[in-house]
Amino acid sequence: MLLKLTTFPSRCVAPLLRAVTLLLLITGGLPGPAAAADAGDQAAPNSSLVARDAKVVGDGARTRFVMDLTDTTTFTVFPLDEPDRVVIDLPDVGFALPEGTGHDGKGLVTAFRFGQISAGKSRIVLDVNGPVAVDKSFVLPPADGQPAKLVVDLVPTSRQSFASAVRLYRDKEQQAAAASAPQAPPPSDGRLRVVIDPGHGGIDSGAIGKSGTLEKNVVLAFAKIVAKKLEASGRYQVLMTRSDDSFISLGGRVAFARSHHADLFVSIHADSFWGDDVRGATIYTLSDRASDKMAAQIAESENKSDILAGVAVTEDTSEVSDILIDLARRETKNFAVVFARNMIKELKPSVRLFKHAHQQAGFMVLKAPDVPSALVELGYLSNQEDEKLLTSDAWCDRTADAMTRAVDNYFRLRVAQTTTGSIDPATVEQ
Repeated sequence: MLLKLTTFPSRCVAPLLRAVTLLLLITGGLPGPAAAADAGDQAAPNSSLVARDAKVVGDGARTRFVMDLTDTTTFTVFPLDEPDRVVIDLPDVGFALPEGTGHDGKGLVTAFRFGQISAGKSRIVLDVNGPVAVDKSFVLPPADGQPAKLVVDLVPTSRQSFASAVRLYRDKEQQAAAASAPQAPPPSDGRLRVVIDPGHGGIDSGAIGKSGTLEKNVVLAFAKIVAKKLEASGRYQVLMTRSDDSFISLGGRVAFARSHHADLFVSIHADSFWGDDVRGATIYTLSDRASDKMAAQIAESENKSDILAGVAVTEDTSEVSDILIDLARRETKNFAVVFARNMIKELKPSVRLFKHAHQQAGFMVLKAPDVPSALVELGYLSNQEDEKLLTSDAWCDRTADAMTRAVDNYFRLRVAQTTTGSIDPATVEQ
């Protein structure tokens, strides 16, 4: 049952420096996370354009990527570094490729992956073993019983030339992102604004359970349940970073929360880890120093999602060195810890928790300096019992109720803070 609270004045609980404008944390300007899903999951039945086969041929002097398509299409090709990759963007494609396609490469290409990157847009990412140049790229129309073929020829190049091509692409994308980045008006109806972030999506499946359950699907389904319950209270405007099987970059998720003046950001995940005995819900908050080796490894894995999805990852140069910004960031982290401890308190009676339920690590998706942010690992798909729970309607409903109560209690403490001063996370009941 939801707590009966009065509607809170939205701006009275805004972060200390809501009025301070920082550049949006956009990493490459495109939505983008990790390894491609199984071929069967990538197939898009509603796509008029379908890929039936793909292969890599050639050697270290010249390597050709060929994909069989049901029709001709437009496409773009661009390079990325750290690590070296060549990315091919296409309109919506249904990938009906043989199982195992892309696992092995040849010549200059070590492997490749594919999937939906956003609504109406698909992507192929070629991992290369060094700097390369695109010598030729074209689409052959169907002829003599042969399907249409997308062809990309790669040849070796110098590191300097490769870096120049990458820089050119990044400059164009950053300019386009700055020109098109939306800025939502602050809410004016008294409701608090909560952003729910279902992790992964599109080309990035996230973790895959022993029974084939995809993380991107279970977290999206759960996020929709939580959003519906929060909206039903009438106290919150709930926004989701994605509501379908689209990929959103880590920087894009942070930028979404900030541009929509979020009062709270909650990222939903269901990870995997070595050993099938690791299970239970875990709540993560941001810290430069990880709680332990496991927390560090999970954060490192999550932070690689943009790289695997073919998104340009750049250093954030928008940080402002100012005492007020530092104070805001510190207060934001404190509020995130308060939310995490409320979440643990609400989950504990009915949901199994990991032995160290509150962990800290350097998750990129939690780095908004002015939006309290937490990452909730609902469980571990590498554990069969957790996988069963994550696909149970009853468990999801019960856990979503607990999360809703945690949000209510968190904002009740925030309102109290406006009259009593900053919350000390150490004083919050655990």
